[in-house]
Amino acid sequence: MKVSIITACFNSMAVIRTAMESVFAQRGVDVEYMVVDGGSTDGTVDIIKEFADSDHNSKLTTNNFTFKWISERDVGMYDAINKGIKMATGDIVGILNADDVLASDDTLAHIAQAFGDRVDCLYADIRFVKEGETVETLRTAKTVRYCSAKRWRPWMFRFAAMVPHPSFYVRRECFERLGGYSLDYRICADFELELRYLYLAKLKAEYLPECVVVMRMGGASTADWRSNVEINREDLCALRAHGIWSCLPIIYLKYFFKVWGFVFRHAV
Repeated sequence: MKVSIITACFNSMAVIRTAMESVFAQRGVDVEYMVVDGGSTDGTVDIIKEFADSDHNSKLTTNNFTFKWISERDVGMYDAINKGIKMATGDIVGILNADDVLASDDTLAHIAQAFGDRVDCLYADIRFVKEGETVETLRTAKTVRYCSAKRWRPWMFRFAAMVPHPSFYVRRECFERLGGYSLDYRICADFELELRYLYLAKLKAEYLPECVVVMRMGGASTADWRSNVEINREDLCALRAHGIWSCLPIIYLKYFFKVWGFVFRHAV
């Protein structure tokens, strides 16, 4: 089974190296890695080119590794991810943000093994950290927030509670059949896609009980209270667009799920 990983980036010179190193270090599984750059001007492309060098690739430890990249203007992160999906040839597809790292060198092997022939998609846990300049320091940094999908259920979509998107892996044929990320949303196309796949299409999903991604705090979805307000408004728009009744007071109740255990502090 081959796993396709997509990293969308733009002016990500400060963080892209660790994300890429964590993918290149994967072992025990066939990997196809696509980096889709939005036309960076800060040196990001120079770092990407380093990883395309044959000398760098000679150090790979995974079974069979393919690296592809493009750099061109796009209309945002989700447009870039859609480009990566079209480039993908793997059996399953996952997203790794430019400022995140895979949780271990065996993460993708565990994901591929958990898929087998039984499910259409898989989700797991992620954790947030504040500090870390290398893959190793990020992986061993103190956890600020731990997001577990163990207790998540599809009925929680009405409250805009979703599985952690960086942990969400899907069979490629599902993207071909159900479509990619909607460009109607600036920050919540991941919620809308999960809603279509897990709630409306009822794809067969399975929970993998481990952390698969370590995330730096400060991304678009964790920046400040303003980003949370925008997230909740876009989530409501996505629910209504698919004929699912909800309202902002109901959506704000999702934070009780997080206190209950959907998101909780967890020591490494």
